[in-house]
Amino acid sequence: MASKYERILSDCRAKNVLWEDPDFPAVQSSVFYYQTPPFTFQWKRIMDLADSGSATVAANSSPPVFLNETAEFDVVPGKMGDRWLVSCLGLLSSLRNLFYRVVPADQTLASAHGVFRFRLWWCGEWVEVLVDDRLPTINGRLAFMQPQASNCFWAALLEKAIAKLHGSYEALKYGTRSDGLTDLLGGVVRQMPILADTIRPQTLKELLTTTCIVTCLADKSATVAKKNLAERMPNGILVNVNYRLSSLDKVKTLMGDSVQLVCLKDTFSSKPFGEKTHFLGDWSPMSKTWERVSQVERARLIRQLGPGEFWLSFCDFVEIFSTMEVVYLDTETSNDEEMLKSRPLHWKMKMHQGQWKRGVTAGGCRNHESFHINPQLLISVQDEQDLVIALNQHTAVEPKVIGFTMYTWDGEYMLSECLQKDFFKNHVSYLNSDYGNTRHVSYHTHLEAGHYVLIPTTYEPAEEAHFTVRILGTGSFRLSCLETQTMILLDPFPALKTTDAERCGGPKVKSVCQYEPVYMQLADENKTINCFELHELLEACLPNDYIKGCANIDICRQVIALQDRSGSGRITFQQFKTFMVNLKSWQGVFKMYTKEKAGILRAERLRDALCDIGFQLSTDIMNCLIQRYIRKDGTLRLSDFVSAVIHLTTAFNQFHLKNYGQVNVIEVHLHDWIKSILSC
Repeated sequence: MASKYERILSDCRAKNVLWEDPDFPAVQSSVFYYQTPPFTFQWKRIMDLADSGSATVAANSSPPVFLNETAEFDVVPGKMGDRWLVSCLGLLSSLRNLFYRVVPADQTLASAHGVFRFRLWWCGEWVEVLVDDRLPTINGRLAFMQPQASNCFWAALLEKAIAKLHGSYEALKYGTRSDGLTDLLGGVVRQMPILADTIRPQTLKELLTTTCIVTCLADKSATVAKKNLAERMPNGILVNVNYRLSSLDKVKTLMGDSVQLVCLKDTFSSKPFGEKTHFLGDWSPMSKTWERVSQVERARLIRQLGPGEFWLSFCDFVEIFSTMEVVYLDTETSNDEEMLKSRPLHWKMKMHQGQWKRGVTAGGCRNHESFHINPQLLISVQDEQDLVIALNQHTAVEPKVIGFTMYTWDGEYMLSECLQKDFFKNHVSYLNSDYGNTRHVSYHTHLEAGHYVLIPTTYEPAEEAHFTVRILGTGSFRLSCLETQTMILLDPFPALKTTDAERCGGPKVKSVCQYEPVYMQLADENKTINCFELHELLEACLPNDYIKGCANIDICRQVIALQDRSGSGRITFQQFKTFMVNLKSWQGVFKMYTKEKAGILRAERLRDALCDIGFQLSTDIMNCLIQRYIRKDGTLRLSDFVSAVIHLTTAFNQFHLKNYGQVNVIEVHLHDWIKSILSC
């Protein structure tokens, strides 16, 4: 079956037209969604830029192309582009096999008919993004990413694909290098400060034995030569640009000293060492430091250098660079790149995709009492090993503050059972990530063999978002989602005892007996009432506070359906008393969980309130209840709570009537199924 790209391309060829993307049109809102800039963008196709003599392409006599294998990476962000994305694209272009995963090379400006495709890692999977070649310009010049001398436009089109995925070019203003590296390489990004007392040569060597890409950045202040160009330090190092760590080596000087060297790849250069090498420090092409080593050692070191690579001492490395950004790649992704494929240790990945939903799984961080309703993931580690844990939320604009907490498994719980609220009151967490309003949060840890529970959360409760958790390890481990088993813990609707003493002697029952005269006025000759008469009775009997909301016809119908055994649609005074006594009990539970404002229950407390009534419910069932009963402000009233309790009680009763084998599985005839559903 032809892909969407193939169908569009075939159709454009047949009609001899240039494609216009209907999902990301050439309009102002595709550039700025929230803000309104003081000018209007003109959208131009790449060939139109060349024909009009635009400054974007006029600086070079060569015609514009999509991709040139021999050209250097010479992309600049343009007047309104983002430097973090330029840095990420530079790194991608230095890893050619991974580059072709993102930028298929079988595309040209001449044969594309205006449609280009790219592959990006998004929401836990590789997705194909199609864009047309209409790009926003200001005064005839590209407003965003653009080439300088190469006239290669793959970067400008890839930037448009990323903007489309995020909703607008404006959304990229809120992006980070970690976001870009994740979207382009499909890995898990971990940031590490480079400090002399924490980063050792052995640290770098260990990283280079695994399938990860190690990059470093300098964020020192520098003088800006040109606004559109990246800043350079006096030693030639670009500021806030990812340099890729290639290898380490040691060299002996003529004096007998041993110097630890680090080999870095300048992702903005593809020239051999000595030919336009931008680095100007010790061990650079013209440095006198080379005089300290023999010609043999010099030749050996230079022979190891690939295009754009250079040596510097480890001491200078720690002094110049402030941050490492390590991209961990799983085995499937790293096998595309030869230099990674041959490394001895490959990261294995397990992934879980979930959702924080208000009232169901959005419990907030461990500062909140609803923390336990968050999703709980069980990590079973078979071998002692390092693990990298990453949490990614599926939103780019206005991300939530997210993070995660991990606990060691308590042997008192089953390995498929969620940890309950009391557990978190009595146990200290094993680790806690930082919380941030970023798309990605990651953590590197060393775990012994055992079981651990990972809890991804938003910082505040009731905040909704989809998320992906990825865990990478070099040994054996398993990842599964814990779930609460649905069951009855207590009888939610206990019948009254039938002795005369209990009938009118107990305080709760006695308070209900005062309604008997009103009941008898409404009852028929058999001393029974239907839902409409029950409605009148509750209107007369219930006090004028929030419990009065329970005097509604829907709840009355539910009460009749719950207690009517004969199919007459009527109940007796004894059954009315049973309901009223249970209603008072339910109100008591409801009041326990409405701390801020009487009569209003926050959705994230519904699970605990129902548990006190006697229901233990799975996530799916809680989701159904929330969708049915939650109000616009994310709360429930007592009438909603009571209706939910009666609904659940009826549903369990209907099931138990047919659960003959007590195995929690029943066979139901269509007639009985429909009857059961209507009874709820």
